[in-house]
Amino acid sequence: MKTEKQPPKEFWIDKMSISKATKVMLDNQVGSISAVEKELPQINLVVNLIFKKLKKNSLSRLIYAGAGTSARIALQDATELYPTFGWPKNRIDFMIAGGLEAIISSKEGAEDDVLTPSVLAKKMDLSNNDILIAVAASGNTPFTNACLIEASKRKSLTIAISNNIKGSILKNADYGIILDTGYEIIAGSTRLKAATAQKICLNIISSMIMTKLGFVKNGLMTHFIAGNQKLKKRQSKILKLL
Repeated sequence: MKTEKQPPKEFWIDKMSISKATKVMLDNQVGSISAVEKELPQINLVVNLIFKKLKKNSLSRLIYAGAGTSARIALQDATELYPTFGWPKNRIDFMIAGGLEAIISSKEGAEDDVLTPSVLAKKMDLSNNDILIAVAASGNTPFTNACLIEASKRKSLTIAISNNIKGSILKNADYGIILDTGYEIIAGSTRLKAATAQKICLNIISSMIMTKLGFVKNGLMTHFIAGNQKLKKRQSKILKLL
């Protein structure tokens, strides 16, 4: 991944009008979809492996690991599983560089911390029942790598999602998914195309797993949590359709 490589001169959005720059940025985002599409065979394999593990053992958990933007993308995907599908909260966990505080406020140096992952693994009793999905745009984040190493020691099923074909997390995981999105319109800003690809990829993986586990029927969310009046009405309508 060449996120820090200066984009070609014709893509310098600071030299463009707003209307032209936003069009260029939108067109650039299309590369996110292409990157995910190329990895669909590997994504299919990962979905099937995770599904089988979660189906086989009621103690198996989905655990997401990451730092910075990648952690925020992963956290969003994970936290939506309970309200959307009714997936038990005790079957979701996180290994986030800098902890939950780092989600809303940047915590300097957190991604270089290679000691905390072992503490987290011990605290959450990470085991061979669990699945760890580690996400890193650079593919070389020390914290995320350490999470994978700890999970591997404990025989967890490990999945790495990297936007860098040479990312070291790919070597430390059982299965790797490469989202080769290339340079960013704003060099080094992985909250753009790299993050979009990660979001799409995680959306597909988690949604397919939940569907395979029986939380979707006839294209409808059958186990979502009706926590407000709008959702209670929706739930009533869905029940009539089934």
